[in-house]
Amino acid sequence: MFGLSELAIILVVVIAVLAAKKLPNLARSAGKSARILKAEARAAQDDPGPRPVIQGEVVPPAAEQPGAGSR
Repeated sequence: MFGLSELAIILVVVIAVLAAKKLPNLARSAGKSARILKAEARAAQDDPGPRPVIQGEVVPPAAEQPGAGSR
């Protein structure tokens, strides 16, 4: 009968015919995902590592001053 490769080709053709409307959107989103992944991988390589923690003090919010009231 048919071999595995022939069935795979027939399956790909049937999917392409039945999903012809959605293929451009799928290809576009796959391209966007690939670009995002490439940019993130490049940023991860350029990142020098964990950033140092800067110790500081907590400052409470200032009390409202007269004349600077809310609208």
